[in-house]
Amino acid sequence: MLTEELTDKVQPMIEEIYNGDFIQGLIHGTVDKNAIVHYLQADALYLKEFSNLYAMLIKQTESKPIAEFLLSQKEFSLGGESEAHAVLAGYADEKYEEIIAGGSWFPSADHYIKHLYYNAFTKSNPVFTLSAMAPCPYVYKKIAEMAIGRNNFSNDHPFKGWFEFYHNDIDPSIDGLFSIIDKEAASLSGGDREQIRNNFLESTEHEQRFFRMAAKKEKWRLK
Repeated sequence: MLTEELTDKVQPMIEEIYNGDFIQGLIHGTVDKNAIVHYLQADALYLKEFSNLYAMLIKQTESKPIAEFLLSQKEFSLGGESEAHAVLAGYADEKYEEIIAGGSWFPSADHYIKHLYYNAFTKSNPVFTLSAMAPCPYVYKKIAEMAIGRNNFSNDHPFKGWFEFYHNDIDPSIDGLFSIIDKEAASLSGGDREQIRNNFLESTEHEQRFFRMAAKKEKWRLK
């Protein structure tokens, strides 16, 4: 399966993400509160656009099962991760709505979302965009698995709930995305399959940059 090949290939980068400043800060409860705010401000905007992308892709498919899956993911993107975001906002000791009101497209997040929209606007088959979207839930799932498997979180650990959410609640998204990618890719040309590979690998790198963006509180230099 294509997704098996791709997930094998990205494991070293996922290890790097796990060992990066942001995730290690969550694991050890030492992450800068301003980095949390930065992350939430970017991620709230990102998830809203994820939902918009699913709406676009529904119009690109004639498959009722795929359309139903995309609709479920559209709804999940709008509110399904609120539990995880609430954990972070609680640590930052600020109201979530006030945090995200200051959201902005910081450079790495801006590059990432444009990568997704490029595929949505230039490809008529939704599998291309989905191959660029799939690393998002997959990376979070693997990070959560690694964190829970390698650490003994106490019940009062400030980010235990964040890791548990992505460990327990993201599987349907991953399974559905991977199933569509594998099925659709099987009938595509070699060049199109290569594009799907590249989309997946590039988005995994975008995920790494997104977490670095938060840790460094990245902003545009000239704004």
